[in-house]
Amino acid sequence: MVELAPHEPAAVEVVRAHGRSPFFLTCDHASKRIPESLSGLGLPDHEIDRHIGWDIGAAAVAHSISEAFDATLVLQGYSRLVIDCNRQPHVESSIPAVSEATEVPGNVGLDAEAAAQRKKTIFAPYHTEISARLEERHARQQRSVLVALHSFTPVYHGASRPWQIGIQYNREPGLSRCMIAELSTDESLCIGDNQPYSVSDKTDYTIPVHAEGRGLPHLLIELRHDLIADEAGQSFWAQRLIETLPAALARFDDQTANSG
Repeated sequence: MVELAPHEPAAVEVVRAHGRSPFFLTCDHASKRIPESLSGLGLPDHEIDRHIGWDIGAAAVAHSISEAFDATLVLQGYSRLVIDCNRQPHVESSIPAVSEATEVPGNVGLDAEAAAQRKKTIFAPYHTEISARLEERHARQQRSVLVALHSFTPVYHGASRPWQIGIQYNREPGLSRCMIAELSTDESLCIGDNQPYSVSDKTDYTIPVHAEGRGLPHLLIELRHDLIADEAGQSFWAQRLIETLPAALARFDDQTANSG
């Protein structure tokens, strides 16, 4: 059973809780930390360090954007191998027995009680915090534009991925299309339009529940993690997003106003 010792970090971290920016940032896979009570899930450190354990570089980029905009940022404090905070808890990939090609011994044969405990300890505090912050902003009539930051592997099951950045969407693609249009002014970029993933109720939680469910403008941004694995890459891509996000939102607002 998962338990967090008193000296272990909380399941959720909030940065700039009262940020003034309309951008509201989330990082579902910010950490590779495993609670001590789970004994590393039976995996060696080098496996947890890989993409199966976390979104490499995403938290660092998110912190830079948060600082630049004075934007609230909510980060998950534990590895997606414990429980994936961007999955519906009832789906198989929520607590994966196999991630990519790696068996996760501590997740094999997990019973319903243990799974429910992980949801209560890790998953629920994170999403409760996001909901509370968004409701507070709504109550004080502060606009919220949810931006979920992730990273993806350059190679998956032997197939190379050419995209440097991907913009994912589902029911409401408006802001995503504006972001793609702004990024496309740089012809050197290879941009994934709903690549390497797309958003769905089965494969995602944060965007469907917190953004689509509230009718908020939103983006899910994926950065190829070999490009943000070091400080220089993180700084470069953070700055690119800092420049592009306001332009995309302005384009979206113009289109919305004109369509009315």
